[in-house]
Amino acid sequence: MTRVWRRSLAIRFIGLMLAALIVSQAITFLISSDEYTKKFDAGVKAEFISRASSVTRLMESLPPPLREQALRASEGSYLRYWLTDSEPTDPNDWRLQALSQLSRPLDSSVDRNGTFGWAGSSRPKLPSADDVATANADDPWWTPTDYLWMLSQPAKTLRFSGSLGFGYTTQLDDGRWLNAAFYQHDKGSLWTSGPLMSLGLTALMLALIGVFIARRIAQPLRNLATSAEALGRGQNLPPLVEEGPEEIKRTAQSFNKMQSRLHRFVEDRTKMLAAISHDLRTPLTSLRLRAEFVSDKDIQRKMIETIDELQSMTEAAISFARGESIKEETRAIDLEALVGSICDDQSDLGHPVTHVEGVKMKYRCRPDSLRRAIRNLVENAVRYGGEAKVSLRCTASTVDIVVEDRGPGIPEDMKERVFAPFVRLETSRNRQTGGIGLGLSIVRAVARQHGGDISFSNGEAGMQAIISLPREGSVDAAPARKERIWRFKKASRPAQNTHITK
Repeated sequence: MTRVWRRSLAIRFIGLMLAALIVSQAITFLISSDEYTKKFDAGVKAEFISRASSVTRLMESLPPPLREQALRASEGSYLRYWLTDSEPTDPNDWRLQALSQLSRPLDSSVDRNGTFGWAGSSRPKLPSADDVATANADDPWWTPTDYLWMLSQPAKTLRFSGSLGFGYTTQLDDGRWLNAAFYQHDKGSLWTSGPLMSLGLTALMLALIGVFIARRIAQPLRNLATSAEALGRGQNLPPLVEEGPEEIKRTAQSFNKMQSRLHRFVEDRTKMLAAISHDLRTPLTSLRLRAEFVSDKDIQRKMIETIDELQSMTEAAISFARGESIKEETRAIDLEALVGSICDDQSDLGHPVTHVEGVKMKYRCRPDSLRRAIRNLVENAVRYGGEAKVSLRCTASTVDIVVEDRGPGIPEDMKERVFAPFVRLETSRNRQTGGIGLGLSIVRAVARQHGGDISFSNGEAGMQAIISLPREGSVDAAPARKERIWRFKKASRPAQNTHITK
């Protein structure tokens, strides 16, 4: 649940809305509960005094011998009447007497099961005498208001057992005192089926509204994430739609400005490097012409070789920095077929290349730049590792293009340095034994433009160069029967002992 809460904006939004609903309902319940208690007590008190006044009038209309019987007939499970010869004065003694009266069974409705009172009701659960003695200790008698007690003779009332009961006493015309005690065992509850159903429907409606609002908020963010991922992979996408709330609109505008600035930066760099390429050709041509007039043939040869190397390095550096692959459109291709065609081309050139068939997969990429990167790795493996074995494999998050060889590998302290431009492990600078040192730089640039990277792994039998591309670029994948297709011809050159970047 914590993982879903962290990942989903909709879950967070709905959770916060429901939490706000619960808190507001809890506060409302606390306020309503207090008001409900007050209104319930006021209603019970009014009903009790009204019934007491009615019984008082009844007693005065009956002859004294019948009054005891009439009182017993008027009692209920939570109500008792009794007569005393003297006026009750001590409230605490009267409350204990009321508890004793409420504890006695109803004379007119005793059944064999020991239940008392009206049909289906039982004797209420009464508090203990100690609780009664301490609940309202020293609370005096008080006189009910005129609109509640409308008889001529005075009456006295008090609280009984805290706020759960009431008592009253008044003097009859025969001089005796009529007493009544009422105990409200259950005040009821606000949480009935009606409020609970209303709360559930409200929560459901808020959840549906929350899902709708969260989706409206999250959709532009998903579009932004998709565009950012595509931009990181070098794809040219149309600008985001700048609409919606002010915050989302400003985010889309900022992203569009950033994308425009990046493209303008690349274009400006390309124009600048093209100008540098054009300007460097003139002095290099001048140097070549002047070298022709050198009389010493050995010095002349060395000068021309240096000029050629400088010109090759300049052209390669400009081609690398120009980033022509960024202009290439991204499209879905059969990645397995692309790898296989590269192996076929190398085999036709007489290179010992092995292609191990793997997964048939459609992948969105820039085919020409990716072909160039794979070809650089294969040629390096053949040149410096004796042979190349190329395979395609899938993991949970990446699509890996693996190029294996039988060379000694790259030292650990050099695995990062070999990606720097013009860095070669072969130090002779002889172009017959190595390139100018841009091969792996191009491979890493292409891999990172696709959102991936390249890594090396040394083993006992040789080394693996792995181009890892993000799995998000795959359109579909179907496992194919793996079989080895050997395209092996005699190597045109012997294997060297060291990996040299092309």
